[in-house]
Amino acid sequence: MRIIGLDIHRAFAETVAWENGKLRWLGRVDMRCDLLGAFAAKLSPDDVVVIEAAGNASSAAAVVAPHVKKVVIANPKQVRIIAHAKIKTDTIDAAARCQWFPAGSLGG
Repeated sequence: MRIIGLDIHRAFAETVAWENGKLRWLGRVDMRCDLLGAFAAKLSPDDVVVIEAAGNASSAAAVVAPHVKKVVIANPKQVRIIAHAKIKTDTIDAAARCQWFPAGSLGG
């Protein structure tokens, strides 16, 4: 199982995969429905996707969900590793979401 972290914005999302104890940057994905859907279609049915709680998180989750095992919407204020970061970038935020999920911090 891979965990895919998405740090989403209005126009794009930074994406990172956590697999076998290693992070890999997947790139920047356009948030237009067709392009996000094309990205999601490349994911595995066993993948878990963790999306930042933002205004368009529910829409993004709806596009991604049919392609993966589970989608979790994470509130960054509840993610201590992100909230306390001294250096913040979109890629670091996406990576933190990936690492946070296996620790069980996300709940259901």
